[in-house]
Amino acid sequence: MTTVLERDLVQRRGFANVAAADGTVTGFRMDLRMPNYRGIAGSLVEGVEVVVDGESFPPEAGVWTLQGRTFTLDELRASTDVRWAADELATVTVPRPGGLRLGPHQVAVAVRLRAPYIPAFAQPSVFRAEGVRVVVPDAPITGPRLGVSLYSYAGDMFTSMTLEDAMADIADLGATGIEILGEAHVPGYPEPSSAWIDTWHASLERHGLVPTNLGAWVDTAMWRDRDLTVDEGAAQLARDLRLAHRLGFGFLRPKFGVVSAELDPHPIWAPAVEKVLDLAADLDVVICPEIHSPTPLHHPVVDGYREFMRRTGSKHFRLMVDTGIFQTVPVDDGHEGFAKGKRPAFLEPLAVPVSDLEEMIDDVAFIQTKFFEIDDAGRDLHIPWEPIVDVLRRTGWDGWLSSEYEGRREPYRGRDQVRRQHALLRGLLRG
Repeated sequence: MTTVLERDLVQRRGFANVAAADGTVTGFRMDLRMPNYRGIAGSLVEGVEVVVDGESFPPEAGVWTLQGRTFTLDELRASTDVRWAADELATVTVPRPGGLRLGPHQVAVAVRLRAPYIPAFAQPSVFRAEGVRVVVPDAPITGPRLGVSLYSYAGDMFTSMTLEDAMADIADLGATGIEILGEAHVPGYPEPSSAWIDTWHASLERHGLVPTNLGAWVDTAMWRDRDLTVDEGAAQLARDLRLAHRLGFGFLRPKFGVVSAELDPHPIWAPAVEKVLDLAADLDVVICPEIHSPTPLHHPVVDGYREFMRRTGSKHFRLMVDTGIFQTVPVDDGHEGFAKGKRPAFLEPLAVPVSDLEEMIDDVAFIQTKFFEIDDAGRDLHIPWEPIVDVLRRTGWDGWLSSEYEGRREPYRGRDQVRRQHALLRGLLRG
C-alpha cells in the first residue's frame, strides 16, 4: 500500500537524527516532496540550502538518496539513470556531529532545480519553505509503552491521510501502539469485510504496531422515546468485544451515555458489563471505562467502578485515565460542536492532584495522554507531564500511554503536535 505525501515540502515524517554503525550521531535527515509539478532527472537537481534554528548548511553539504541510491550533490548532477519522481520523496542527509537536539526546530529550505525549457538566465528555479519540524528520540525507553490514538488526527483522517499514513506516522515516532475508534476508523463498522480485516492485520505487521484500545459507545439514548435496556446495552458491548478480538485489541473503552454534568454513566452500565465479563475473559479483552474531565479520580463515579472491580473480582474490568483531568491551565481555542467563546466543562482546568493517580495506580490499565498544545520550545501549555511521569516511574507502571491530541484542527496540526508530545514524553521517560 502507498501513503499520501504531505503538501508541505519538508515532510514531518522522516525528520530525524542519523547515526553511524557504532551509534554515534553524525547528522540529521529530512524527506522532501518534489516541489515541481512534474518529476525530473536527478542531474537537474542543484541542491538544497538548509537552515535549522538559524544555522545554515550549504547545498554541497547534503547527501541525496533517490530510488534507494545515495549520491553526493556532484554525483547526482553527473547521474544519467536516476530520477526524482513527482510521487516519490528524496531524502537529504546533512552532516552535523551530534545531530539536532530533541524536540521542535525552526527549519527553512530552498530547493534549487534546473528546467531545460526555461532560459538559462532564469535558472535555477528555487522553491522555498519553512516551518517547525520535530526530532523524536529513537533510543529505547523502559517502563510504559507508547502509542497513539487516531482521534489525534481527526480532520486529517480520510481527507489528507489514510489509515496507512497514520500507521506510518506512528511507526516513525518509534511508537508501537495504535488506538482507534470503531465507528470512526473501521469501514463497515460493526461488521467490516474480511478483506479489510486482512488488510488491517497486514498493515500492522508491516509497521510493527500493536492494537491497543478500541473506542466504542453504548448509546443509551439512541432513541427519543426510551433508553436502552440492560440486555440491549450488553448486546452492544458483546458486539464490540468480538470486534476488538478480531482486530487484535486488548482493551475496549465503552463510553456509556451519561446522566449528569459530571459524566455519571447511565445506570445500566453495571448490569450490562456484568453480563459480558465472561465473554471478555474468554476473548482476553479488558473493558476500561474512561475517567475523563470533569470527573476527578475521587468521585462517586470512580468509586462505583472500583467497587464493581472488587465485587466481581474480574481482571477484565479496569480503569482508563484521561490525563486531561490533570490540566492546570484553561484551553480557549474553542471546540467543535460548541458555540464560539463558550468553554465546555471538559476544557476547564480540573487540576486533579497527581498523587491521586499514584494512590489508585494498581486499578489503572490504560492511560490516554490527552493534551492540547505543545509550543515551539517543546513545553506543554496545559498538562504537567513531569510529575505524571515521575509517578509512573516510581510505581513501575508499564501499561500503554496513548497520545490523544484534542487541540485545534488545522490540517497537519495533529500530526505535528503528536510528534512534539512523543519527543517530550520520550525525553522524560529516558530519565
